[in-house]
Amino acid sequence: MSFARKVWHLIVAVKDGLSLVFLLLFFFAIYAVLTMRPSPAAVREGALVLELDGTIVEEKREIDLFSALLAGEAPAGEYDVQELVHAIDEAASDDRVKAVVLDLSRFVGGGQVHLNEVGAALDRVRAAKKPVLAWAVAYTDDGVLLASHASEVWVDPLGGAIVTGPGGNNLYYGELLRNLDVNARVYKIGTYKSAVEPYTLNEMSEPARENYTQLYGALWSEWQANVQRARPKVRLAEATRDPAAWFAAAQGDAATAAKNAGLVDRLGDKVEFGKRVAAVAGADTWSELPGAYARTDLDAWMADKPMPDTGDAIGVITIAGEIVDGDAGPGQAGGERIAKLLDKALDDDLKGLVVRVDSPGGSVLASEEIRRAILRHKAKGIPIAVSMANLAASGGYWVSTPAQRIFAEPDTITGSIGIFAVVPTFENLASEWGVNSSGVSTTPLSGQPDLIGGFPPQVDALLQGYVEDGYRDFIGRVAQARKLTPARVDEIGQGRVWDGGTARQIGLVDQYGGLQDALAWVAGRAKLGDGEWHAEYLGQETGTADTLLRQMLIDDGERAATSDLFAALAGRQQAMLGRIVSDAERLTRSQGIQALCLECGGMVQAAPARPLQGWIARLLALFA
Repeated sequence: MSFARKVWHLIVAVKDGLSLVFLLLFFFAIYAVLTMRPSPAAVREGALVLELDGTIVEEKREIDLFSALLAGEAPAGEYDVQELVHAIDEAASDDRVKAVVLDLSRFVGGGQVHLNEVGAALDRVRAAKKPVLAWAVAYTDDGVLLASHASEVWVDPLGGAIVTGPGGNNLYYGELLRNLDVNARVYKIGTYKSAVEPYTLNEMSEPARENYTQLYGALWSEWQANVQRARPKVRLAEATRDPAAWFAAAQGDAATAAKNAGLVDRLGDKVEFGKRVAAVAGADTWSELPGAYARTDLDAWMADKPMPDTGDAIGVITIAGEIVDGDAGPGQAGGERIAKLLDKALDDDLKGLVVRVDSPGGSVLASEEIRRAILRHKAKGIPIAVSMANLAASGGYWVSTPAQRIFAEPDTITGSIGIFAVVPTFENLASEWGVNSSGVSTTPLSGQPDLIGGFPPQVDALLQGYVEDGYRDFIGRVAQARKLTPARVDEIGQGRVWDGGTARQIGLVDQYGGLQDALAWVAGRAKLGDGEWHAEYLGQETGTADTLLRQMLIDDGERAATSDLFAALAGRQQAMLGRIVSDAERLTRSQGIQALCLECGGMVQAAPARPLQGWIARLLALFA
């Protein structure tokens, strides 16, 4: 009995101890919620600081806490472009903001359209006679483009700036798959539909090379024109035509080379930069740290300056990321999820609808599901416009066809009207290892698809015919929407990718403009004047839990490390390794026919995930 009593006391003690631990965790969580939520009370007179630790995106991905823990990586930083532009515009007119600071020391990038939108907002700050000051250790293309809109660009003396321009090499696995005796069966329509080439060829085809030479050339010209317009004295030719000689002229000092070319204005570390900001925006009376200045961070500013919600509502549905079947997203365009959002809004008194597209396309079935949901809004008689961001290619164009007017920017990548499917079979590999397929068939399709025995000619013909019919559907939808003949759409289709400027010339786009231009057009068609309407983003309400997770997963003191030029360029190699994994997964997973511009997705820089850090990660790791 004495032993049993001791065991019982031990169990009770363990229970009481665990109860105390969880009670403390509960109150600690409440404290975290109350202290970490962005508060308007944190807004101070001084500088608005935009510490862009990651990428600028059209739609932020939803964070799954346990997935992040299992992966051991924290989500990359993401900044909604519409919120960012709104925050900067509010700073231009608010007397509390004396300057805007761009901290690009951990900036990864974004699409050219997004960068130009943010840059235009920074120009409006400067037009309001407020300085914009930028600082980083290393600037690459996207950072150079964004910083060019600053009134002063600083770089750390141990850093620098480098411009590589669009383009680069893709990976091709044709010979590898043949050596492995894997037969990548390709079914496609479109001379220029190059998404399948990595699985069949050893190098880029001539049609694809012709297409991307034109596309990259147009994007590169736009990039240079935008930078030159923002910084008229910059000497881009000096930094891009012979970069080795450019560096050598500065004895290999990258920071000095950047200043010589006019890419930056001043050299200085973060403390020296902070002193400069303090001279403009005021000293920080709360901190004695070197280089401190009066500041307001973006989260607190957005809490004080929420997006407008007065007047009649014009709906905005965002189609961002690859279009996939199911309810994936945000950050990925699940066809079922987006269709549900649109259908749920049918009962709302929307005066119009803007479809914001930033997608390389994807599943034909999901694209059609979204298109049909948009048509149900069109049947109500409300005006509908499409606003193309960085990408509206392939399936991204498919979902754009119901619009009465399509807006795009010269930097937009669109077109890619074509579809494909890839199915790997392993009959050669199986035969080499003595595995054979045998049985009884009642029809030519019995037991098909047979990944081990291969496909008979009837199956190949059936699948190719199915893809060809899908292409005819695509052509028909575009022809009807754009008032072109199917023959003309086929001529500008064939999977060819176009820049926004050329797309406007050939009739795929109606006019230049961004989201606000599309909203204004819809408001005009709905007979709504200035101040009588607001944009209502369907399904983009960010929950408190998501906001807190973004702040809690990484402590402020443990953010992504600042990169020098070598580290910034090495990040691209990491992206290339990720592409190998993605290509292998795409080849082997089950999926339907695709209206996807596979190469387009790689033109927008994405932030890599990083090791999971911070107090909440350590706390939860104890229980994991």
